[in-house]
Amino acid sequence: MDNISTLILALSLIIIMLGMGLSLVVDDFKRIFVYPKAIMVGLANQILLLPFLGFALASLFPLQPDISVGIMILAACPGGPTSNLISHLAKGDIALSVTLTAISSFITIITIPFIVNFALLHFLEEGQMIKLDVLNTIIQILVITVIPVGLGMIIRRYKEAFALKMARPVRIASGIVITLVIVGITIKEKDNFISYFQQAGIVALSLNVLTMVVGYYSAKIFNIQNKSAISIAIESGIQNGTLAITIAVVLLQNTSLAIAPAVYSLLMFFTGGIAVYCGIKKSKYPSSKDE
Repeated sequence: MDNISTLILALSLIIIMLGMGLSLVVDDFKRIFVYPKAIMVGLANQILLLPFLGFALASLFPLQPDISVGIMILAACPGGPTSNLISHLAKGDIALSVTLTAISSFITIITIPFIVNFALLHFLEEGQMIKLDVLNTIIQILVITVIPVGLGMIIRRYKEAFALKMARPVRIASGIVITLVIVGITIKEKDNFISYFQQAGIVALSLNVLTMVVGYYSAKIFNIQNKSAISIAIESGIQNGTLAITIAVVLLQNTSLAIAPAVYSLLMFFTGGIAVYCGIKKSKYPSSKDE
């Protein structure tokens, strides 16, 4: 992608994260003390289990190196605003969902460079080697994620009516922009995209479904109520594909590394729809254990 396209992608992520900040308040971060068990299970799934499962799938499937690295970039990312929307529609615990997204977004600033560097070293051949500068990457992710979230929270704090009014238009605008970015990547990689989709589609779908299933049942193992278990499942399985694409295109300057996150970003709406259906059905016919 050219410099203008790269800048547009970075700006779209900034807008998305600003929109997320408009929906957050300080109390969202205090919930770690209110729901410690649910928060810890959710964060363990996102920060530890997800990269492990991503590496296992990328190693087990016969993938091209670029696809494997793309899967690991995706697995290193936190949940995004989309996961909050899906949790809401699925009758999950929206407060827990928002809290997990917010906290994991801060933690992964530190973990992303290390996980991505590991993937680059492990999957790419020596002649293809790229290496992220850890400190520089942390600063860049801080600028395009945490600072916009913080700015959104400040606006929400002092101009709540305006923040609530703008949250939906910002979400729609960012959705349109990321759709255009995915189309742009598809056009640029059109000669390889069908092959990439055939490879990345199965493993991206496997990562998505497996992490949601593991997320849900890990919550049930710890006797976490069903609404919270639904949110943990969705937060574990619906990752911030926009951030993954941005890391590939803006930080690593390689659109082929963005193919797996782009494919994932399309597939997750179908699996998210299934999660919404199951969540609504579960809320209508709860088991005696969940009542």
